[in-house]
Formats: sequence, structure tokens, C-alpha cells
Amino acid sequence: MSTPLASPLPQALPCVVGASRCIREAAEQVQLIAQTEATCLLLGETGTGKELFARAIHYLSPRKHLPFVPVNCGAIPDALFENEIFGHVRGAYTDARSEETGLLAYAGSGTLFLDEVDALSAAAQVKLLRVLQEQEYRPIGSARTYHTDVRVVAATNCDLRHCVACRTFREDLFHRLNVLRLTIPPLRDRAEDIPLLVSHFVKEFADRHRRPVRGIDKDATSRLLAYRWPGNVRELQGVLQRAVLLARGDSIVTADLDLPGNEMAGNPAEAAAGQPFENSLKSAKEMVVRQFELSYLSNVLRHCEGNVSRAARMAGKERRSFQRLLRKYCIAVTSFRST
Repeated sequence: MSTPLASPLPQALPCVVGASRCIREAAEQVQLIAQTEATCLLLGETGTGKELFARAIHYLSPRKHLPFVPVNCGAIPDALFENEIFGHVRGAYTDARSEETGLLAYAGSGTLFLDEVDALSAAAQVKLLRVLQEQEYRPIGSARTYHTDVRVVAATNCDLRHCVACRTFREDLFHRLNVLRLTIPPLRDRAEDIPLLVSHFVKEFADRHRRPVRGIDKDATSRLLAYRWPGNVRELQGVLQRAVLLARGDSIVTADLDLPGNEMAGNPAEAAAGQPFENSLKSAKEMVVRQFELSYLSNVLRHCEGNVSRAARMAGKERRSFQRLLRKYCIAVTSFRST
């Protein structure tokens, strides 16, 4: 027997689905933050919806009729960050045949959302700090300084205090970003929101792909509620999109769900018996991978005497990706450099 899709409860936040206590508390904080002009730091695991909360802050604020400009700091190469954010004037460098407006100018008096702010290089952090401290910037090649009153909302899934302690993130920049702080709860802490999210996503994907799916089996719902969701809402979204596309009837069943351990879903006793072992195996695997990566990174840095560019090439990774691994394990490259 399938469970009909429930109607989402009225939302205090635009685009955010949920009615749990922690989401309601987050909604109250967003409404307070939105009425201020201070910078804000959003914390949360990957896939929790940090950009949706940033948009909610913007569209509930007096700046709602002005641009909201999202920037993924982890996707911009170091050499292009300054040009992307500040723009350049004609003739600033060889290929600069015309003037180009940066994202900061495009945002104007709106909101600039800096996702994965922990991925910024040391040089980029200095430039961002100046924007926050002086409210001014200068395009590449320009002698003129421009004023900005853009509001900055930043987000990260890292512990920035830990990064500051490891000297991979500037302490002064951290304090500038951390004026207001909002921690977004992971999906496992708001399991009561899963049925609402399922209703929302199944309807969205069924309409988008013109599929006849109109409900979800109770056993399938139980399977979704029992899963830990390490990828949070984004993972749930992907699982449901696949289920809608592959469902053979008008209702999603357990077999349609692409989840780890789903092969045991048909036998509850076997699944219950296997769960502790599955969890311990997963934890052991994560520990082994962590130990290997930490050892490998340390060895390659030692071999390259702390030269990050050489170490990244030796590891077969882009410099930015390599630096993210260094931040993940709080590795200070200076300790590998010869005096």
C-alpha cells in the first residue's frame, strides 16, 4: 500500500522544506539575520542547503530587489579569483581587450554569497579582507578605487576555527565573517522532515520528467527514515530523482531506492542483524582512508620540501584540490620546508 504524497506545511523560509524544531529555530534566526546589514557565516555539512539559506537571508532582507550573486570559491582558480571578483580595465594584461565588470560590481548593493570560503588562497583572503574592512576595491589595472556596500554571506563545511589554528585561514578574516553565524542542521537531526522532503521532490521530479509516480510505499518510506544520509538533502534529492525515473508503477517501492545495504531491505531481521557490522565496517574503512591520505600527503610534502605546487603535481592533483586536502587534515606546509 502506498502512502499518498503529503502537502508541505507552510514555510517560514522560501525554498526550504521542513517543519522540524531545528528548522523552525533556523527560520527564526534567518528572519533576524535578514533584517541586519552584518556579514554572516553559514556552517553546515555538504548537501544541507547552505545556498538556500543564503538566498532566504537575501530575499527576506531590505535588499531583496537587488542582485543575489553566488560564488563557488572552490571552483575559481587562484589566478582568476581577483579578475572574477573585481574585474579589470582594458589593457590590464595582454588579452584584456575590453573592460570587464567583476561580480562585486555586479552585486552592487545586493548580496554576495561566497560558498566554500575556506578554499580561498592566502592572497585571495587578503583581498577579501580589504573589501570587508574598507568597503572598497580596485579592478585589475585600474588606478581608481571603488566603494561597495554589498552584503557578504559566506559558507563552509569546515571548522574555520580549526583552520585558523592551523594557519590555513586568516584569523582577522574569520572574525570579519563570523559577525553573525548560523549552523544548518544535517538531515539525520531532522528526520521528521524526510516525509515532507520526499513529497516535495517526488512531485517536482514526476512533473518535470512527466512520470506517473504519485506516491511512495510505506516500506520505502521506512527505509528512507532509517538511512543516515551522509550527503544530506542533496543525497536524498538524487536518490528520489533516480527512483522517480526508474519506478515501474505509480508508487516508489524499496527496490527503486539506490541506497547502501538495500539488498537486505526485504528481510528486516537480516537487515537489523547486519546494521552494526555495516556501521563498524564503514567506520573502519573511513579510518584507514584517513590514515592513508594523511600519511601520503605528509610523505609527498616531505619529498618536495613543502613546495605545494610540486607536491600537487607529484600527487596528480590540481593545486587547489591538493590544498583542500591539506586544509582537511590541518597540515601546515611550513613544517616541511627546510630552514
